[in-house]
Amino acid sequence: MINVAILGSTGSVGTSTLDVIARQSEQFRAFALTANKNVERLYEQCLQFLPEIAVMVDEAAADDLQQRLKNNSNTSHIIVFSGSKALDDVAADKRVDYVMAAIVGAAGLSSSLAAARNGKRILLANKESLVMSGDLFMQAVKDNGATLLPIDSEHNAIFQSMPVQLTSTGTTIENQASLQTSGVEKILLTASGGPFLRKSLEQLHHVTPDQACAHPTWDMGRKISVDSATMMNKGLEVIEASWLFNASADDIQVVIHPQSVIHSMVSYSDGSVLAQLGNPDMRTPIAHAMAWPDRMVSGVEQLDILKIAQLNFEQPDFARFVCLRLAYDALRAGGTAPAILNAANEIAVDSFLNGNIAFTRIAEIVEQTLEKVAGETAASMHIVLAADGQARYVAEELCDSYIQVKLFLL
Repeated sequence: MINVAILGSTGSVGTSTLDVIARQSEQFRAFALTANKNVERLYEQCLQFLPEIAVMVDEAAADDLQQRLKNNSNTSHIIVFSGSKALDDVAADKRVDYVMAAIVGAAGLSSSLAAARNGKRILLANKESLVMSGDLFMQAVKDNGATLLPIDSEHNAIFQSMPVQLTSTGTTIENQASLQTSGVEKILLTASGGPFLRKSLEQLHHVTPDQACAHPTWDMGRKISVDSATMMNKGLEVIEASWLFNASADDIQVVIHPQSVIHSMVSYSDGSVLAQLGNPDMRTPIAHAMAWPDRMVSGVEQLDILKIAQLNFEQPDFARFVCLRLAYDALRAGGTAPAILNAANEIAVDSFLNGNIAFTRIAEIVEQTLEKVAGETAASMHIVLAADGQARYVAEELCDSYIQVKLFLL
């Protein structure tokens, strides 16, 4: 029985992971479930999957959960912990074999790193771990014999389409072969374009949080949905891909593909292009990573290629999707620039979702933060976290200034 710790079990990726585990209960066990403060959903998950450990980051939520579990004879054995350090402890637990790193944002960095340092099979859905500290994270994977498998549908598709010598250990870092010497010409990272692909720039200024979260093909959390609408999510994925596949910014091309059937492609020097296709359902990459190098049933309906009327592709417009351009700039700058980019974006998106700034202000705040916070070499986690903190402070000040102007005009 393989013990799985799901970091962020109440989110969309976490619930999809549990669905896969339920279908493969003879092979996998949900050993530990964690959440921030969604007591209702985590309690329901505990009732169904009976983990050994449950973690609520919020202390009051942990107390509530513990009381509920104690009052039920079927769940009274479950040990409840609280706080962010408990996430690290679960990821490092010797009884855990696989860690699903599905906590959104910088909050998932520490626990993902703990999994790497303890040699786990890491099913990485938290792209910020690589965006913020790619070099440090990948080195931890290498030094501790961890196995790193990408869960984002795009990166999982690339992984499946790469030469076997670059993916035989679960990550390219152990391999001496480069993309070029392995015959890879370019990574083609697909993007749906989000809900505003055809809206004018003027219309973008007036979109609401609910409109931004109404993704046309994927069911995701609100923060990631907004990132998809700005294409910052794709920008972060470009940075993540650079670390996963040892690729430069010039090796990665973003291609808008609204149908989200082709999840990404790899172009080879002999003219071949290999692609991974499937219905837009996160259970596919989750099941792939859990079973790798084998395959297993995920619960996803088979793709009916005959029902696909057409597949469209186009280049992204950097004037419309400024965040994508900024992500490429941060990748080329290197050092702490990606961490600054990510921190500023998290602050700006949160402000937008709370109705404080306009949708188009997100990119402005990120760009201004990158200009105001000096980047440096990301030589340690201390330096990375310091840059993250400084960027958040600057971005919050910028958000406040926009709010004050808004109130003045009212």
